[in-house]
Amino acid sequence: MIELKNKEQLEKMRTAGRIVAETLEIMKEMVKPGVTTEELDRAAEQYIRKCQAIPAFKGYNGFPATLCTSVNEEVVHGIPGLRALKNGDIISIDCGALYDGYYGDSAITLPVGEISLECQELLKVCEESLKLGIAQAFKGNRLFDISYAIQSHVEKNGMSVVRDYVGHGIGRKMHEEPQVPNFGKPGRGPRLEIGMALAIEPMVNLGGYQVETLKDNWTVITKDRRASAHFEHTVVITENGPEILTRI
Repeated sequence: MIELKNKEQLEKMRTAGRIVAETLEIMKEMVKPGVTTEELDRAAEQYIRKCQAIPAFKGYNGFPATLCTSVNEEVVHGIPGLRALKNGDIISIDCGALYDGYYGDSAITLPVGEISLECQELLKVCEESLKLGIAQAFKGNRLFDISYAIQSHVEKNGMSVVRDYVGHGIGRKMHEEPQVPNFGKPGRGPRLEIGMALAIEPMVNLGGYQVETLKDNWTVITKDRRASAHFEHTVVITENGPEILTRI
């Protein structure tokens, strides 16, 4: 069942989304060589709680932290810790907040100091693919129109989209129906309707799309150990097209 959100529900989701967006702005200021992922996590948790919200990921299926911090070849679900960021790294930061019973979820990938041209291109293509996916989130389109827009842009640029992890519906639960793959043929899947809230999140690899999970049972890495990027927004389909809830 895909739940369509009403005005009252969307107001709460807008607040949750704004809190997530503001948290990620703080992360942009903090990310630099020498900073540990644990320091980022602590600052994110403090800000979310200051906003009268709850860190959505902390304790979710046992996840131990507020942020997922995934560095270089780590795709998603990296656990913050004592790792200090180095010049040339890239870091994906995934953040969620629960406000008054409703969720917001967003991710960005940031450069640490000076990064390679290859990684600059990876970040650019991944973020562009998210924008192109969101541009398909119109009433009357099909869900896989979003998926196809993402996949075709990524593959046209010689990169690959992760198959094992996908976007999702969002609202009262962090993961709701429908799943939102980043690959697929256009014109397929459920028809998009006003009030549908989706977390659209391309995960893009420089090399192959195959991934594996580390022994911590959380951190997902690329099988070929090449870099990966992740961008995500929570989006709702409105009469006037897609509205991004996770931006300021």
